[in-house]
Amino acid sequence: MPVPVPRQRESTAVEHGQVLLPKQQAGSSMQTAAAAAPVAATVQAAPASPGMSANSTDLTLLVIEDDPAGTFTVPSLLDAAGTRVRIRTARNLTEAERLLTDDVHCILLDLALPAPSSGGDGEAGDRLAALRHVLRLAPRHAVLALTAETDADLAAEAVRVGAQDYLFRDELDGRQLSRAIRYAVERKRADRAQHKLAESRLRAQENARLERGLLPTPLLEGSNLRFASRYRPGRSRALLGGDFYDTVRTSDGTVHAMIGDVCGHGPDEAALGVELRIAWRALTFAGLCGDELLSTLQQVLEHERESEEIFATLCTVDIAPDGRRAGLCLAGHPSPLIARQGRAAQLLPYEDGGPALGLLPRARWSRRQVELGGSWSLMMYTDGLIEGRVGPPGSKQRLGQDGMVDMINRQLAAGLRGEALLEAAVTEARDLNGGELTDDVALLLLDRG
Repeated sequence: MPVPVPRQRESTAVEHGQVLLPKQQAGSSMQTAAAAAPVAATVQAAPASPGMSANSTDLTLLVIEDDPAGTFTVPSLLDAAGTRVRIRTARNLTEAERLLTDDVHCILLDLALPAPSSGGDGEAGDRLAALRHVLRLAPRHAVLALTAETDADLAAEAVRVGAQDYLFRDELDGRQLSRAIRYAVERKRADRAQHKLAESRLRAQENARLERGLLPTPLLEGSNLRFASRYRPGRSRALLGGDFYDTVRTSDGTVHAMIGDVCGHGPDEAALGVELRIAWRALTFAGLCGDELLSTLQQVLEHERESEEIFATLCTVDIAPDGRRAGLCLAGHPSPLIARQGRAAQLLPYEDGGPALGLLPRARWSRRQVELGGSWSLMMYTDGLIEGRVGPPGSKQRLGQDGMVDMINRQLAAGLRGEALLEAAVTEARDLNGGELTDDVALLLLDRG
């Protein structure tokens, strides 16, 4: 069966035109028809493309009413703002579905239209069954309900069900209809925007809860070390990035700490970072350390990464139960900074570092023994802290590790410790950069004495 060609009517501009509906009283209909005779609407085929309209503010109205003559006459819908309303008519819901194209802005539904014979649109006797059907059929379109003035309660119920507004056919004229269409379209747009905003907020809250749950909880029960951390993802409005860290104490009294960075800082990198952190914790509790642990983590990375170009840097430290010595492993990661009592902060040795995880299939990593002393502060960090720019605007000079060491020494001299030290480090690095740091930043601080 061929699809019927949409009927579209172009109305002449008249200041006080009347809408002529087939269900109006005979006397008023005749008077209105006589007044509108000089400006009777002409029926013409719809243009090939709605986008070809000369006026970008033109609106298209789909009228759904069961008048067998199809004489829905609107002689004046060119309002003061220059908006022209093009009209299509459908005598039933089946025809309306065919005519409901993307260029339709608003639907005017006669509530007297018979309900669909099937489809679960409501219980028998439901006078709004046709409206419910249209709302399911056109969830993105504005809908106006048309009814008699004696059905005011039904009209109000139509709005509660989902229509944007209602009109009484006995008092309808061109100006009122044009204004109602504009209002309905704008209200529908506002409703959709509000709905999307609510969905976005719920999604953001859910993501925030998830990300907070994925951040580590240090397990240091029984240790005399103090722990502090600072985390700032590079992604806007995110809580978790590609950087990751963790700290645990095993049954023999050894404190293990690690910090890492998956290349990139999107949600996929964040997920991979969480997987590596959880794997590190499980392997550490299983007794793995040094090269054996890093080799196993590399296998996890190779199986979980999206592509072979993804790699991760890692720094691990295992501090002896007496707190005076530690084993250090570096996999393409910057070396930690240590500040000993009475001495300036400096970097731990980094000459024996190995490649980042995921770069070389059979890479090996050495574990270097370092002396910590009796009282110390050990700061582990990701390269987001040291890659910010310094100098005048446009400068390509980076803060670097040497600049970071100088910055931390100034802050230690000012008496900063713990969380305050980490917060000051991130703040100053951001200020030196002249704005927000683009990469993820993670810092971990362990204090003894």
